[in-house]
Amino acid sequence: MRIAVTGHPGVGKTTLVERVLAAVPLRAGGMITKEIRKVGRRVGFAVIDVATGREGVLAHIHREEGPRLGRYRVNLKDLEEIGAAAIERAIEGCELVVVDEVGPMELKSPRFVTAVTRALEEAKNLLVTVHRASNHHLAYRLRHECDRLIRLTAGNRDEKIREVIELLAGGEWTRPPTAV
Repeated sequence: MRIAVTGHPGVGKTTLVERVLAAVPLRAGGMITKEIRKVGRRVGFAVIDVATGREGVLAHIHREEGPRLGRYRVNLKDLEEIGAAAIERAIEGCELVVVDEVGPMELKSPRFVTAVTRALEEAKNLLVTVHRASNHHLAYRLRHECDRLIRLTAGNRDEKIREVIELLAGGEWTRPPTAV
């Protein structure tokens, strides 16, 4: 089962992923991103390996190197060595590949794009959050090729978390292996 989740910033996409990871009996790997806050203000984003807990900086307002996106600079080294590497390992050895999120910062990395493309094409189970407005070809593919596209809102958040858990926890919902 390949599930893509989209929605406005702050609606709870990462929370959905974390709740699903805590609830489903599948060996999971991949990456999540979280805000880095200082004195109540967002100053950056962390990238976290779901399987190992290893954490790095995805983007930060005080970085001086890396591609600029708004007031942030993207740290391609941590994105690739932690995030993309976690996705690559998950494709090979996990029952569920998690990618949170496929958005403008992450899409600056060719290695990340390749890893997520492989996950879309090869993973038995995939849970991916996708930036709602991205026109990147990979975001388009995820929104159109995943088995389910869930549009998360404040009003349906709890219902959709339960739905994703049920879809992934039920063995009959897993996608059969691709014929060779």
